[in-house]
Amino acid sequence: MAKITTIIDIGSNSVRMVVFKKTSRYGFTLINETKSRVKISQGTYNNGGNLQDIPMQRAFGALQSFMRISKALKSRKILCVATSALRDAPNKKIFINKVKKELGLSIKVIDGVKEAYYGAVATSNLLHIDNYMSIDIGGGSTEFCLINDKKIKQYFSLDIGTVRLKELYFNNNDLDGAKQFIYNKLKQYDEQFKEFDTKTLVGVGGSSRALSRLIIDHSDYPLDTLHGFTYKVKDNKKLFNKIIEANSEKKLKSLGVKKDRYDTIKEGTFIFNTILEYFNIKKVITSGVGVREGVYLSDLLRTSNHRFPANFSISVRSLLDRFELDGKMTAYMGSNISKIFDALYPLYKLDNEYKTALVLAAKLHSIGVMLSFYKYSEHAFNFILNGLNYGFSHEQRVLIAHIIKFSKNADIKKDDIKEFKQLLPSIEVMQCLSFMMSLNIRLNVDLSCVKFEYSLKDDSLYIKSPQNLYITNELLYKIQTPKNLKDIYLDD
Repeated sequence: MAKITTIIDIGSNSVRMVVFKKTSRYGFTLINETKSRVKISQGTYNNGGNLQDIPMQRAFGALQSFMRISKALKSRKILCVATSALRDAPNKKIFINKVKKELGLSIKVIDGVKEAYYGAVATSNLLHIDNYMSIDIGGGSTEFCLINDKKIKQYFSLDIGTVRLKELYFNNNDLDGAKQFIYNKLKQYDEQFKEFDTKTLVGVGGSSRALSRLIIDHSDYPLDTLHGFTYKVKDNKKLFNKIIEANSEKKLKSLGVKKDRYDTIKEGTFIFNTILEYFNIKKVITSGVGVREGVYLSDLLRTSNHRFPANFSISVRSLLDRFELDGKMTAYMGSNISKIFDALYPLYKLDNEYKTALVLAAKLHSIGVMLSFYKYSEHAFNFILNGLNYGFSHEQRVLIAHIIKFSKNADIKKDDIKEFKQLLPSIEVMQCLSFMMSLNIRLNVDLSCVKFEYSLKDDSLYIKSPQNLYITNELLYKIQTPKNLKDIYLDD
C-alpha cells in the first residue's frame, strides 16, 4: 500500500478529502483533512435527478484544489468515491468524464449498500463500542449498519436525505408528509431491525456531528472532541425540537448553529430525531469517522477481512510509531506495571479496566520526551488527550492522560482533576493509579528493565530485586503512598 494515500468522498452536500500517512504495517496518521460544501445535488430532485451546471462547477473547483493539496503532500494513491448525488443522476457521466479528462481523477460511483458497508468498516474498527446501530445521514440517502460484537451483521441504504426532504417536503412546510415518508422507508426493514434490538445509536456524518457540537457547546463538557462523544437522548430532545421548529436563520444562530449548516440542519435534525423516536433510542455515540475512513481501511486491511488484528489499537500504535523511544522499554514498562497492579489488588480491588488503562499509560508515558525532556509528562498528557482518537471512550482517554500527567507526583488533590471530574473516577482511585505509575517509573530510573518480584504483607509492598539499585532506593523514600498502603520495602 502507498505510504501516503488520499481519499476523496463526493457527497450530496459536501466533497471531503482526507490524507493518511502510513507509520507501520497497520499504523497510520491523518496529515490533512479538507472539505467544501459544494452542494452538488442542489436542484436535482426538481429536475429529474440531473446535476445542474453551477453545482457541478463548484464541485469541479473543489476537486481541482484537492488534487493540488494531494500533490503537494506527495500522495502516491488517490481513491475517489461518489455517493447518492452522482449515483442518482442520469447525467453523471458528463461530470465524471470532465474530471477524468481535465484532472486525471477517476471517480468510482458506489451504490448505497457499498456506502453503508464503508461506514460499518470505519465505525467497527475505530469506535470503542461493540454493539450498536449506526446511521449516516447524507443529502440524498441515509445509510444503516447493525454491528454486533464489533462484527458487521447488516448494512443497507434508504433514500432519506436532507436535500431530498428539503426539496420534496420542507420547502412546502409538509413535516407530516416528511415523517410519513421516513416511516414508510424504515418499515421496509422492520424484520432486520427486530432481529437486532439495541437502544444505542452511533451517529455518523455531518448532521450528527453538528448536533453533538451544539450539545457540547451548550454544556460544561470538558473535552472538546466529537469522536466518541456520548449523550442521552432524553436530555437533548428539547434542543432537537427547537432546531426543527426554528423559523429563521436568526433563530438557528441563537441556538448556536454554524452558518454553513443553516441550509440542512433542520432537515438533518428532523431525520435524526424521527429515527431516534422510531427505534426508541436511549443513547447516542458520535462518530468522527465514516465513508472516507472506511475506504482507506478497506484498502489497508484488504488481506485481513477489513479488520484490525485482535487486541490491536491503532491510536496507540500510531503514537508509538512516531514517538517511541525504545520498543523493548515500552514492553517492559507495560509488563512491570501489570505486576504492580496484581500485587496491590488484594488491598484496593480495582476493576480490570484500570489495569488496562495503567498498562497503556505506562507504554505511552515517555512519548513527550521526543518533544522536550523537561515537562515531558505534560507534553504526553496533551498528546494522549488529543491523540487517542480511535478505539477509546472519552473516559478512557482522559483517564490515561491524567495517569501520565501525575506520574511524577502521586499526591493528587481534588483541584488537580477538577476540570475533567465528570469523566474521571474518584480522587481515591486516581491517587492509587498515579502511585502505581510513579512507582513503575522510579523502579526503572536506570533503564535496566529489572525483573522485580512483588508481594503484599501486612498492607506493605515488598519488592525484591536481583541487583543493587541505589538511585531507585533513594527515589522510593520520596514517593507519596496512597491510603491503606503502609510502606514500601525494596530488597536488593
